[in-house]
Amino acid sequence: MTLALVLLVVSWQVAVDGPLLGVDTAVRDGVRRLRRAIGSTLLNHLGVALSDLGGALVAVPVLLGCAGLATWLARRGGRPRWWVPVPVAVAAAVLVPLLVVPAKSWFARPGPYGVPLAADQWGWYPSGHTATSAIAYGTAALLLARVLPAAVGRRLGAVAVAVCLGVGAGLVWSDFHWLLDVVASWCLAGLLLLGLHRLLPRLLPDRP
Repeated sequence: MTLALVLLVVSWQVAVDGPLLGVDTAVRDGVRRLRRAIGSTLLNHLGVALSDLGGALVAVPVLLGCAGLATWLARRGGRPRWWVPVPVAVAAAVLVPLLVVPAKSWFARPGPYGVPLAADQWGWYPSGHTATSAIAYGTAALLLARVLPAAVGRRLGAVAVAVCLGVGAGLVWSDFHWLLDVVASWCLAGLLLLGLHRLLPRLLPDRP
């Protein structure tokens, strides 16, 4: 409920250009001042590199590779419906553009540079890189957690969370997205991953 409420409130504020967007402006200006004060080329490159982890060219192959590994482990372990991880991963990869692209087009929010959208641009809200990374790495961690020891699954979940936080931080640090673009995509991904977490024991049951 909290994730859904935050997503609804942020989307409403973006749609009506509400006062909550002042948070975005304050964060953007603060990050710019901090970036100038530090003046670290290495840190700026790190921000871009972290942002790139949210691109489909990186996140989707990782998701499909982890799904393949989960499928192999499930089959080796004699699990019923051992083949489930691959279609789940494909569905997760396809779901991201189906959800994010129409939303970007509808909200048509300009980016942190304040330049009006060009005719061929979708808009910045919600963040596609954030949604891609959270859904891809989160789904990968959930699939592997179903076929690996619980302790290993928890570690993989922690790694996925850390990577997704890094992607969001890199996007904001590099002026690629407003903070609320990132927050909204985290909420959207969190809702989808929570549903998958509850559904996976049925889709990929334990060994009988």
